[in-house]
Amino acid sequence: MIIMSGTFVMMHGMTGTSDKMEPLAKQLVPNGWDIFCPEAKIPHPTRGGFAWWLRSEDPTEPLGAKALEEVKNSVLNVISEIPDGPIIVGGFSQGAAIASAMLEYDIQSRIKGLVLLGTKTVRPDELRDILTFLKPRKVVWMHGSRDHLVPIEQGFEHIEIFEQADWEVTKLEHTKGHMVNLNQINELKSAIQSMADS
Repeated sequence: MIIMSGTFVMMHGMTGTSDKMEPLAKQLVPNGWDIFCPEAKIPHPTRGGFAWWLRSEDPTEPLGAKALEEVKNSVLNVISEIPDGPIIVGGFSQGAAIASAMLEYDIQSRIKGLVLLGTKTVRPDELRDILTFLKPRKVVWMHGSRDHLVPIEQGFEHIEIFEQADWEVTKLEHTKGHMVNLNQINELKSAIQSMADS
């Protein structure tokens, strides 16, 4: 059996850093794959760390024009830094939203799967449209029912777009808040390894 290698790309959430994401990426990386944890370029104005875009006070509101421009710039920055070869892309919160938005760009042909943790879609109509043209792949989704920053309803809306496009979705729901539930780490790791093996 030939083991395919590639790069496992994991992106932090708002106020995060690449250093904060790396320990989780090390727990989840498929066998034989490299890890790449890019860092957002926008310093968070009050809480430290970095953001992929600056959101409004109400996180449930759709993104405005300025935030959408920041999303686009963040996606293009990340794409420019990713090594060649197959990739699995994902992240937590804002980072996972950036991963999902990468499907709108040419790099999508290299994406073997997505890891969407505690997130929402930033451009639902565009995502729905692009998925009609793409070969379905695998997605693992995790969200907490008590998430006060990204309500689980927004998480369901995001993942349903993939389900409607016949992508293979592994759903990991939990009863905690805006966090990665480490009690489900084995299921998460298994789903990610399955992407690498496909």
